[in-house]
Amino acid sequence: MASFIDPLIAFVSAHAWLAYLTLFLAALLEAVPIAGSVIPGSTVILALSALVPGGDLVLEWVLVAAIAGALLGDGTAFWIGHRTQREILSSWPMTNYPRVVAQSEAFFHRWGALAVFFARFVPPIRAFVPITAGALGMTPLRFYAVNIPAILLWAPAHVLPGVLAVSALHRYAGIPHHTGVGKHYWMLIVISGALVVALAVWIIRSRHGGGVIEPATAAARKDP
Repeated sequence: MASFIDPLIAFVSAHAWLAYLTLFLAALLEAVPIAGSVIPGSTVILALSALVPGGDLVLEWVLVAAIAGALLGDGTAFWIGHRTQREILSSWPMTNYPRVVAQSEAFFHRWGALAVFFARFVPPIRAFVPITAGALGMTPLRFYAVNIPAILLWAPAHVLPGVLAVSALHRYAGIPHHTGVGKHYWMLIVISGALVVALAVWIIRSRHGGGVIEPATAAARKDP
């Protein structure tokens, strides 16, 4: 793993704009239905945040990239739903994922506008609630009034843990910033944690016949 992280840190140090682009795309794609259920955007953001304390990335620009990506992703999904109304929920590829669409609708009906706020912190619902909110007739003003504050809280909640963790390693463990050891530790922790979570989710889905993001079978799609 270290043989992979060393070149990554060196590459980001020389091409910081690509790291910001990666952060932007990770946040954006997390808001895309279907794709947002499988793309580990949060893991990418957490891992790259380790590069802030050493000066490889600038905290303000990391936050801007994450916020901009999330705003564009959520906003685009909402407007697609707003323009097409309920038709989008019964169209491909949404019809391949009836369980998560049903969960998103139930989540929205239960919490109303607050569903948009809460969903930002709950994958994989996060990838489906904005388009569902638009499809179910939520007004743009109401959507953005809830969505923007949610994103402004979500971005620091994903970035700051990495910054603080690596800063603590440097300060309290006596690890110099230029060695990159703290970055290694944090990235390894995040990647290992993501793998453990992915394994746990896979086991849970296997034991319960699939899971919320498994596509429906052809027979199931034909059922009324």
